[in-house]
Amino acid sequence: MPAERTRERTAPVSAARRRRLRADQARQLADLLRRQVLSGGFPGGVLPLEDSIGADFRVSRNTVRQALDLLRAEGLVERQPGVGTVVVCEKYAHGLDRLQGLAETLHEHGTVTNVVRTAGPVPAPAPVAGRLRVPEHSDVLYIERLRLLNGLPLSLDLTYIPMDIGAELIGCDLENTDVFRLIETLTGTRLGTADITLEAVNADAHSAAVLQAPRGAAVLMLERLTHLCDGRPVDLEFIRFRGDRISMSGLLHRSA
Repeated sequence: MPAERTRERTAPVSAARRRRLRADQARQLADLLRRQVLSGGFPGGVLPLEDSIGADFRVSRNTVRQALDLLRAEGLVERQPGVGTVVVCEKYAHGLDRLQGLAETLHEHGTVTNVVRTAGPVPAPAPVAGRLRVPEHSDVLYIERLRLLNGLPLSLDLTYIPMDIGAELIGCDLENTDVFRLIETLTGTRLGTADITLEAVNADAHSAAVLQAPRGAAVLMLERLTHLCDGRPVDLEFIRFRGDRISMSGLLHRSA
């Protein structure tokens, strides 16, 4: 009797462990397939058959199906009758190892345009004034733009710029020109460095509506403080990227 009760208790535990191990394998496989999807590793955008994927990665067909379900939930692939699993969403690589505007970064993928939602002077809140090194409540230029790539919403940018530069920016072509390029032209000085923070946040109702993304969807939040080459901070940005359309990449060096 004790042995039978032990077997009864261990059977559900063993089944749960098998499910957990398969879920672990599915996540690992999804990570590997995701990289191939995003790098154009599947000719014609069609993934191999499930049996072929399973043989290549030495996992069961159920694990393959679970991995593909994860990619479908991310909106990267879809199952099409008579065709198989196909890539349906392209992510654009945004480099983190060079200081560039969005149009410079994505020029190989198409045309970046801006819908300027707001552009005008506002009193600098304390966190903005401190980072831009201007007096608190003094005017700064505030710009809110929806950035589009080939007409598709990509990011919502909230930008603060010191007013001695911002006053001249107001009359510039903000719809078709990166602010970085305009700042360099107006100041006659190259941009030098930027401090960045990158995190995932849930899209609020307003951001989701502007970006045409599901409410509560994860977006990539990039906070960037950009300096001229002489060290002066001139551009503080809070950028919300659609996480399903952008990926961040860079080359890191290990210090000695």
